Amino acid sequence: MYQTRYRATALKFSPEHDEPRSVSNRLTHIIQWSIALILLYSIPSTQAADLHIAVATNFNRTATALARSFEQQNEYTVRLVFGSTGKHFAQITHGAPFEVFFAADERRPALLEKNGLAVPGTRFTYAQGRLVLWSPDAEQVDTKGDVLINGDFRKLAIANPKLAPYGFAAREILQAHGLWKKLQPRLVRGENIGQTYQFIRTGNAQLGFIAAAQIFTDGNLPATGSYWVPPQSLYTPVIQQAVLIKDTPAARAFIQFVKSDMARKIIQQHGYDTP
Repeated sequence: MYQTRYRATALKFSPEHDEPRSVSNRLTHIIQWSIALILLYSIPSTQAADLHIAVATNFNRTATALARSFEQQNEYTVRLVFGSTGKHFAQITHGAPFEVFFAADERRPALLEKNGLAVPGTRFTYAQGRLVLWSPDAEQVDTKGDVLINGDFRKLAIANPKLAPYGFAAREILQAHGLWKKLQPRLVRGENIGQTYQFIRTGNAQLGFIAAAQIFTDGNLPATGSYWVPPQSLYTPVIQQAVLIKDTPAARAFIQFVKSDMARKIIQQHGYDTP
């Protein structure tokens, strides 16, 4: 089955004490860690996933649905690892063992391709995202987004513009309204769009910019809360691209599946536009 946790994260250094270790003890610890990693990646395919995919956080529900459908039709298993596009890019640049990268922008996949870290000619657009200003409070956000100007809130959540394309788009919207500098003291920044959503859901921020796909499903309105969909003219289109990092039969099969009519329908049902 598809999994959303990276097995290697279960093996961590455990600095329970700050006592100095001898050189011998440190060397022993390093050797043990190396052996653990070798054993980890030597696990038979019946226990380990065949396909490791880095996925932008905004696409988590959709990617999970795609992986489930893919596995029903293929012998491969899929492991999905969710995180910010910027962080995944850095991990892949430093050799993280992913076969496919589903980014929330087009810039990072293009850079990987340019730098020889992706399979040439495999980059493609799989979705176009939409940004929405949302609050769980049904009275918080008006249909024109004037709440941003009125300032009737304590905290506004956005994803980190340096790591997450949806955060970059949120900054563009605030800049278009002349509010970026003014609202700095009220901003709560999530590492990715998933964390940003949690800030709003848990009340750490009264409202925030998230991906429309996080609250819209099958074209329906969100079950609770209030929202404003900013005009596309206010921010750079969120073109989401994927690219093959390691050329394997499983990776090729998954990319072909994502390009199929069935997969496009799943993506559209989760609130995205498709090519």
